[in-house]
Amino acid sequence: MRRFGHIAVSGTTATASDGRAEHHGDTHGQALLALQRAIAAVEALGGGVKDVVRTRMYLAPGADWKAAARAHAEVMGTVAPANTMIYVAGLVGEGFLVEVELEAETGPDIAGD
Repeated sequence: MRRFGHIAVSGTTATASDGRAEHHGDTHGQALLALQRAIAAVEALGGGVKDVVRTRMYLAPGADWKAAARAHAEVMGTVAPANTMIYVAGLVGEGFLVEVELEAETGPDIAGD
């Protein structure tokens, strides 16, 4: 969703085309794919990784926070947004270990949105 210069991406997971979790049991693989998809959504809305100002990573029981943090560093590179990593009781859907949200700030739309 984009509103003026603010982009919000939520509910991003490593979901396969059949609705199942990709990279079953692999926190790093799921986090990497979810983050890549979230960045692609930002790019589709006119932003880029450099515009990301906040990320949230929700981790299900059994997820490896260090593997999720490593994926975050790989995707974000030198960009250092405010980041929150939260363990939750569970995520919707069997096998999902990671869900990502992020926010980006860009200049306002020329057309005024």
